[in-house]
Amino acid sequence: MTFNEFNFKDTLNQAIDEAGFKEPSPVQKDAIPLILEGNDLIGQAQTGTGKTAAFGLPVIQMMEGNKGVEALVIVPTRELAMQVSDELFRFGKTAGLKTATIYGGAAYNKQIERINQANIIVATPGRLQDLLQSKRITLNPQFVILDEADEMLDMGFLDEIKNIFTFLPKDRQTLMFSATMPKQIKILAEQILNNPKSVTITKSERTNTDITQKFYVVADYERDDALLRLIDYKNPNKCIIFCRMKKEVDRLSSYMTAQGFKVAALHGDMEQKQREHTIRSFKQGLVEIFIATDVAARGLDVNDVSHVFNYHIPFDSESYVHRIGRTGRAGNKGEAITLVSPNELRTIKRIEKDVGTTMISEVIPTRQEVQSRKDNDLLAKIANTEIKPAAIDMVKTLQHDIDIVTIAHLLATIVQEKIDVKGKDIIGLGTEEVKALIERAKNQRGGDRSGGRNRSRGGNSRGGNRGRSGGGERSAGSRSSDRRSGERSGGNRDSRNGGGNRGSRNRGQSNN
Repeated sequence: MTFNEFNFKDTLNQAIDEAGFKEPSPVQKDAIPLILEGNDLIGQAQTGTGKTAAFGLPVIQMMEGNKGVEALVIVPTRELAMQVSDELFRFGKTAGLKTATIYGGAAYNKQIERINQANIIVATPGRLQDLLQSKRITLNPQFVILDEADEMLDMGFLDEIKNIFTFLPKDRQTLMFSATMPKQIKILAEQILNNPKSVTITKSERTNTDITQKFYVVADYERDDALLRLIDYKNPNKCIIFCRMKKEVDRLSSYMTAQGFKVAALHGDMEQKQREHTIRSFKQGLVEIFIATDVAARGLDVNDVSHVFNYHIPFDSESYVHRIGRTGRAGNKGEAITLVSPNELRTIKRIEKDVGTTMISEVIPTRQEVQSRKDNDLLAKIANTEIKPAAIDMVKTLQHDIDIVTIAHLLATIVQEKIDVKGKDIIGLGTEEVKALIERAKNQRGGDRSGGRNRSRGGNSRGGNRGRSGGGERSAGSRSSDRRSGERSGGNRDSRNGGGNRGSRNRGQSNN
């Protein structure tokens, strides 16, 4: 089946071609005809199965484009709102449709201005409820889509959702998508949907057993440092770094290039010829690091990728599976590494459950640990290197003025300078801190909320000032499993014990 069989208008077919879509996914194949017939719909499918296009394409097909806000999409998080808005904009831009993204933490006036110019709104529940209750906006959408309904339930947004629907017109077409259908979501569906049709897509994909999956908990401001440290430590043969958005790809590729890496970037704004050239350069080994959005996760066939790095954890489980599937190919072993902030630990647990896998929690190596590893690798390389005649001649020349021991020290110094590890010593959270946060995430509901809420609670700021005692830096003693254990107090980071051997490290972590 192709998208042509849906008889979309020419502007929409053009957008589909530009997006590179070839044939509809199962949820698109089943849902689009039902939506085009005007039915309310319950779509039960995992995230990443193509749900945005499943509701976006038929809704855009039926929109008139000159009536203000015709479609409202409600999603649980700010990040997902931006992703869905970008995709809907791609589908509707050839028809002149405009989208607006509404979430907490941004200025009201600017968002209201965008709403007044938009045909499609993608909003998180908290900010949308604030705007409606305060009567800053009035909406009369013909289409209302509730995406990731079960996730909104888990995040404690059910009351907000019910309240939002009291401000919406009764005469509307309502679509609900949810990976699971707990009792409360079924009750909500009965309240907001009118004789809905149902589409259910089962998930069967699982991750490759040849891929070791790990995650590291860091503050948002530490992501760049953590990425460099891990690349330094892992020394990947060839790796892919996945980002959520194209602007992240552009910024990170510039940053990595400035650090001396050979980098190639790939995202949806690139022309096909440029895309093909970039992929070819990566396959041929002309670049060592490939930085991309999820556009590269599907169909990128490179067998010798040793590591995949998720700079941000993907929004959905399906994208995670496709991302990490770029390593561990053709019988090779691979490693998938994900950087997460403390308030993203619930997403880790959800992905583990969705795809039936286990991710190993580890801590970012210290600068000294990386240096020690590099030194050992260098010693092994020196011991296994064949001595060439030119080297013998060089040493003989130097011996006229310098003794042999000093020559060895000088040459070792020159070589070692090239492998000096930069950056601060300690990056990210420690083992015991992560364990405590995971336990709290399991027992907490509604703590990881967006919209009008502050999504950084207990998360990326990790407190205010940092106090250090004992000189701050730690020596290269052996790491114990709880080397970063310690009690969390208030919002400030407590002292780090320095001196000879490493003591335990106490870090403050906000509980708010």
